[in-house]
Amino acid sequence: MTEKVTPQPTVVRTSRGLSIAGRRLTLYSIMDYLQAGWPPHLIRDEFNLTDRQMTDVMTYIETHRDAVEQEYRAVLQRAEENREYWDTMNRQRLEHMAHTPTKPGQEKLRAKLQAVKARLGME
Repeated sequence: MTEKVTPQPTVVRTSRGLSIAGRRLTLYSIMDYLQAGWPPHLIRDEFNLTDRQMTDVMTYIETHRDAVEQEYRAVLQRAEENREYWDTMNRQRLEHMAHTPTKPGQEKLRAKLQAVKARLGME
């Protein structure tokens, strides 16, 4: 008696969310490119996916569109909250550093840094 072999699914749920089996690539990353208007064949090439993987991903997204889009929006919301948190934390840290006196002997280094920032339009 021969045993029926079921193919391994391409889209699996991992600790990172919906991902491509055997890869650290989430569907949310692919969704970013789809939202930006990239065609599937260029996304496939960008992430070095096989034709089958890309087809399976697109089929999964289409079949589960509402759930995938809801998860994608939640991922984007968490990313925005993280960005805002770190912007706030870095702003506080940078303000603190700006008011910290220069250590003796670092004047030349600080002047060089300021010149580079000015040349790059960062100040």
